[in-house]
Amino acid sequence: MDKLWYLSRISIFEALPQEDLEEIDQMAPMTHFNALPGNSMVQTPGDERDGLFFVKKGKLRLYKMNPDGKQFTLGILGPGNMFGEINSFSLGTKGIYIETLEETLICSVLKEHFENFLSTRPLLAMRFLKELSDRLKDRDELLERLALSDLRGKVLYLLYKLSEQFGVEDGEFLKIDMPLTHQELANMIGATREAVSVTLHELAGEGLIVTGRKSIKVQPGRVKESLESNYPG
Repeated sequence: MDKLWYLSRISIFEALPQEDLEEIDQMAPMTHFNALPGNSMVQTPGDERDGLFFVKKGKLRLYKMNPDGKQFTLGILGPGNMFGEINSFSLGTKGIYIETLEETLICSVLKEHFENFLSTRPLLAMRFLKELSDRLKDRDELLERLALSDLRGKVLYLLYKLSEQFGVEDGEFLKIDMPLTHQELANMIGATREAVSVTLHELAGEGLIVTGRKSIKVQPGRVKESLESNYPG
């Protein structure tokens, strides 16, 4: 697949003119990994790569793990999102785990080449700052909800955010466009599979969600209303 086609669809580059995209495309070395299967570990704490990495297709989960081995999700990255560290910007991915949730294709740029390019592109630099600001805001909000909410609130909030980011319209519902097992959801919020299964059953009984085999549909209006009334902030 043509790299320029991909670059023009990565959100951070969407406002750049064709000549800038061509320069990035020719930036050496720009590496395109082979497609990584789902549940592949991309990064572990202490084993980070220098440079910037862009998700072309697929989805990544960013998480931390406590001493008891419980995982806490910090965010989900889809096509157009990025991770990594350069001297000018930190995207908050140092010291965390990153794994694929499905088959994922990633490209990378060495930090030296990209920083030289960025220094003459103030528009792109501002877009990076906005990306960083949005990332930190979403992460802080997610961590606050997971820390202060009960299990029902944690599950509801996570499903609502996933439906916002990856939802596909299906009647009055949004179907989360990624396979989700009860165990995977439990890992995302640091809970047990059994407790999450009970909560999902209760939410389905209330008509807030519809569950299927590795699929969940969310009724966004009612879920938002429930979150606002029971978990304000």
